[in-house]
Amino acid sequence: MTGQAVIGVAHWIYLAGVLAIVVTMILRANVVVPSVVATFLVAFAWTCSPATALGGIFNASFTAAKELFNIFLVIALMTALLNALKALRSDIRMVEPLRAVMKNGHAAYFVLAAITYVISLFFWPTPAVPLVSAVLLPAAIAAGLSPLAGALAIALAGQGMALSSDYVIGVAPGISAKAAGAAVSATVVADRALILSLITGGIALTLAYFAVRKSIVAPDARLLARWQAQAGNGELARIEAEGTFDKAEIARATGYPQPFGTNEQVHQELAGVDARRKRWSPFFAVVTPLAFLGVIVTMVFSKLGIGQELKGGDAAALVGGVAAVLMISASLAADSLRKALDASADHVTEGFVFAFRAMGAVLPIAGFFFLGAGGELAAGTLGVPLDRTPSLLFDLIQSVQAYIPKSHTLLAFSILLVGMITGIDGSGFAGLPLTGSLSGALAPTAGLDPATLAAVGQMGAVWTGGGTLIAWSSLIAVAGFARVPVFEIVRAALVPVIAGLIVSTVCAVILWP
Repeated sequence: MTGQAVIGVAHWIYLAGVLAIVVTMILRANVVVPSVVATFLVAFAWTCSPATALGGIFNASFTAAKELFNIFLVIALMTALLNALKALRSDIRMVEPLRAVMKNGHAAYFVLAAITYVISLFFWPTPAVPLVSAVLLPAAIAAGLSPLAGALAIALAGQGMALSSDYVIGVAPGISAKAAGAAVSATVVADRALILSLITGGIALTLAYFAVRKSIVAPDARLLARWQAQAGNGELARIEAEGTFDKAEIARATGYPQPFGTNEQVHQELAGVDARRKRWSPFFAVVTPLAFLGVIVTMVFSKLGIGQELKGGDAAALVGGVAAVLMISASLAADSLRKALDASADHVTEGFVFAFRAMGAVLPIAGFFFLGAGGELAAGTLGVPLDRTPSLLFDLIQSVQAYIPKSHTLLAFSILLVGMITGIDGSGFAGLPLTGSLSGALAPTAGLDPATLAAVGQMGAVWTGGGTLIAWSSLIAVAGFARVPVFEIVRAALVPVIAGLIVSTVCAVILWP
């Protein structure tokens, strides 16, 4: 941009829309309607055409859908694969051997965290948490781990560390990078978010362990019986409908009805399938993690310049393609050819239903913030030529550029704070278009890489609203599975997570100035 930006009515309406959305998030209400209303008003102010403004409501979400559909497709295919594995009970077999590793509560804490992290990287925490809670959490409690410690391990590793980087599926870095501008690579944002998430998660898990280690006792089967006798917590029903996304209910829908407390219960579940599925179940329990290990190796080699170079969305496409092949193969193994064809189609349909239930509300939100980014994204919404497309957010930033501190550290912590504020609504992802847009607009004023700021904002938004610090997020599901008061988990996670975010933000400024 050159010259002084001219601020008009559309700019002020856009700014008011951003503030309205942030306030709505703070009030823990759904932000879809404010996003739609703000999109209409901005489009009307710029074009002075009611018809164009009404069309802009549709075009904004349509533009966001075109830009983000690859993300929805990967989620759908990964969910389809998990459903196919569930029919074979291969999902249980993948994690069941680790029950034997839980000799005591200390080992159980780190095993729970490690397995939750790995599964959540590939299948998202929403389906991973019910699986881990049903199969591994009961064994961890019998080994002496307190239910609160188990809930912390699952939440911090899955909904914190894994989801904040979202390295494999790529939803979060994809949204952050797209909002930050065409020059920002989703791969770079993902790489930096991965490192920041590991720093934040490592600190949070360690501090949480030292905080709860005194509650770890000697292994005793009576601990499991006492835990299973506990009734559900009444406060969960009171707060679970608050926030932008009801991810807690989605998580429950992908879980097993009852946790498997004893090895006998696990064996009964595995033996409950027919002979054909029982024969193929162990095969896919081994092949699936090996296949995705191969994907990770390919991605790592690509970054080292070995083998095929993966550009842009190639990594996500590879993950989705592997998931599709495994899903079809698992369906063929579970049923006859005719039934497998129907089952595969059903799994894909259910995958898309899950994807849009989990992420559909992001589209009108992203559409509004894409409108402020200018360029082709705004042109598609406003229906105007590219050379007449406004860059509303960038113009606003340019108009106050003289007042923006040049300190990299201060700017990074400001974006972190904005991300944490947007996470208050309990979604974790609704604020990513805002933190991404601000990163793209503010980074040039301080000479900082926008990918770094986008990754920092992503940490703040997802760690806060994704399910570690906000009681009305999908942390409700973890609390329900662990039978622990949700606010007790929040209190225990607060200091470890904040400490991790502070350290990782400082590291971001040092590593990528």
